[in-house]
Parts: sequence; C-alpha cells; structure tokens
Amino acid sequence: MTIAHPVAERLASLRLPGMRAAFLEQMARHDLDDMPFEDRLSLLIDREIDERRSRALMRRLKKARLRHQDACFEDINLVHPRGLPRRVVLGLADCAWIRSGANILITGPCGTGKSWVACALAHKACLEGYQALYLRGPRLLTDLRIAHGEGTIPKLYRDLARIDLIIIDDWALAPIDAARARDLLEILDDRFGRRSVIVTSQFPVADWHRQVKDPSVADAILDRLVHGAIRFELHGESMRNPDTRARATTTGADVTGSREPGQ
Repeated sequence: MTIAHPVAERLASLRLPGMRAAFLEQMARHDLDDMPFEDRLSLLIDREIDERRSRALMRRLKKARLRHQDACFEDINLVHPRGLPRRVVLGLADCAWIRSGANILITGPCGTGKSWVACALAHKACLEGYQALYLRGPRLLTDLRIAHGEGTIPKLYRDLARIDLIIIDDWALAPIDAARARDLLEILDDRFGRRSVIVTSQFPVADWHRQVKDPSVADAILDRLVHGAIRFELHGESMRNPDTRARATTTGADVTGSREPGQ
C-alpha cells in the first residue's frame, strides 16, 4: 500500500521519484531522527542522482539495441585461449579508446564470440555514459538503400554521426556495391578520429578490400577503419559448442570471477 504524504506528493509532482522513495523510507525509520537535516537531505539528493543515472543507463541500453543484451565487460573470458590478450582487453575498461575515437576490429570464424565481445564492449560504453548502437552489416546496407529511395539519407548520416560508438556486425558478408560503399565511406568519414566503430567479420582484414566493388573507395574505407585500430583475431573452437563452453568454464574465470556464457 502506498503511503500518502503531502511532501511525497509534491516530490512526485516535481518528477523526483528517487527523492520521494528515499523520503518515505526515512519517514518509516526512527533511527534517523537525530541525523542532522543536511545529512538527511544529502541522502535524498544522492538517491535521486542514482535513480536518474539508472534511468539514463536503461535508455542508452534500449537505444543501443545490442544483439546480446546479457553481454558485459566483466564476463569476457580471458582464460580460454582464443586471441583476447588480457592486458589489451583490460586496457579498454576505462573507455579511453572511445574518447580518442579509436576503432576496434574483431575477426574470426563463426562461433568464436565476435558479436558477444563487441556487445560487451558496447555495454561497458553505455555504463560509462556513452551512446552506442548495434547494426548488422547486411541490414545497414539495406537501410542505406531505403534511405536513398525515401530521401532521408542526409538525416541517417547525421543520426549515425552523433552516436559515440557504432557496432557493425558481420561486415562484408557479401560484396559491397559501389553505391553502398560510398555511403559507408560517408559514415566512416564523419566518424574518423572523432567517434568509434567496432567492426566484426568472418573475413580477415586483408580480405576486406576485395569485398568492396570500387577499389578507390575500398582504399578510403580501409584507411578510416584500420588506421590506429585495436585488432583482435579470434580463433579456436566455436563457443556455441557445449563441450567448448564446459572447458572454458572449468579452466577458470575471467576479469572478475564471473564466466562468459556461450555465444
């Protein structure tokens, strides 16, 4: 049953749900009666700040549309050998790479966890206050084609340019025609040195050039993606294999002691 209180109702009308909840909790407790007013007020303010941060995080995660919503940085398994150097991965924890506009390229066969790791890094970015967006490469190409037909391509360029971190998953699964390659170049040029991109692909970086039909545009795209990028080449058995997951679990834990789920 909700407790009615004039102050609580006024806090609700001011859209201060965190302060309202903390105020009602304080009213129900008698061990705080001797606490100075400014200390009790500080507790109310801290609660409201925490509530707002939590709501903002939920909004960022919702907008990010991560493929693996359960992925988080602390669950990246750094014990199972597959091409994730512990020192390099831990160095990404403070998101300084996003502040500097660096890119991350993750390549490897199906099932090695490329998408999961990318989503874990994006989740960490959201926790640190950055906006992220997950995009599948093939669907992005379709969206670009549709945007041209609807005359909304300038808006799509602007919207993508504002996002701190974009994931392009399954890059270059099929050859990219010249028109879509020019679109991708526009997107990457807007971000170069300012906003970060994570790219995952089944193909090694050395094979990306021939997936783009226009060689000159391919050169420009790769220059903007690869220059100064952090690269992970994943290998090993598929993490979708139950036996592989079992071995990864029994060999030890990751960054914080939790274990990375199957991908």
